[in-house]
Amino acid sequence: MPKITYVSFDGKPTTVEAAVGTTVMENAVRNLISGIEAECGGACACATCHVYVDDAWVEATGTPERMEEDMLDFARDMRPGLSRLSCQLKVTDALDGLVVHLPERQA
Repeated sequence: MPKITYVSFDGKPTTVEAAVGTTVMENAVRNLISGIEAECGGACACATCHVYVDDAWVEATGTPERMEEDMLDFARDMRPGLSRLSCQLKVTDALDGLVVHLPERQA
């Protein structure tokens, strides 16, 4: 199973195993990762699962689609090119080792 590392705002990493086909948000919630609120449950209707994709993974994760871009407007401390909604990041074998950083607060 692919591994995802969530780095808290204070720099503490937590690595979890994630099933292919799930989302980065679902795995955060399942593993009680502090800092991912996921209020809409993954419907891309809020910005409470906002993460910053590590520079090394930006190309592999691709770019947000239009609906995600619109929701990112509500994210706190949005960083162009790095900010993503974790509910829109599908886990694949190609993302094994993915690192995402959590913002200080969610929207």
